[in-house]
Amino acid sequence: MFVGTYLVSVTSGKRTSIPSIFRQKLGNSLILAKWYENCLVLVSSESWNALLERITGGEKMIIEPIRQTEHFIFASAFEVEVDDQGRIVLPDRLISYAGLGDQVYFLGIGDRVEIWNKEVWEKKEEEVAQYAASYIENLAKKNDKQ
Repeated sequence: MFVGTYLVSVTSGKRTSIPSIFRQKLGNSLILAKWYENCLVLVSSESWNALLERITGGEKMIIEPIRQTEHFIFASAFEVEVDDQGRIVLPDRLISYAGLGDQVYFLGIGDRVEIWNKEVWEKKEEEVAQYAASYIENLAKKNDKQ
């Protein structure tokens, strides 16, 4: 399980170091792709299919919402290798999509790692903190109905 938030620098060569606690769990063969809310997702190659099955609900039929999700994520995905210093190169397309700058946040989100623009994450974190109680209440009510 991935947990925690780490602020990391991005070099002029578009390299960034994966926090060591994440690197140990991810391994050296990774998939990096667009994710929701203009961030990136980073998972091990072995975990990739499980993540995709989770977001598509394991649908066997390739209906439009599944196709659109696949287009969004698969088409943007890159296989990346971790170098000897624990770094990966961020592809230009993904840097542009997520608006990444000189510093990024790596977030451990259970089964995945997300990479966020520093300023965007700081604003999002404030928003989430402000509404956290109501989010939890709504989830609890939804679960009570099931």
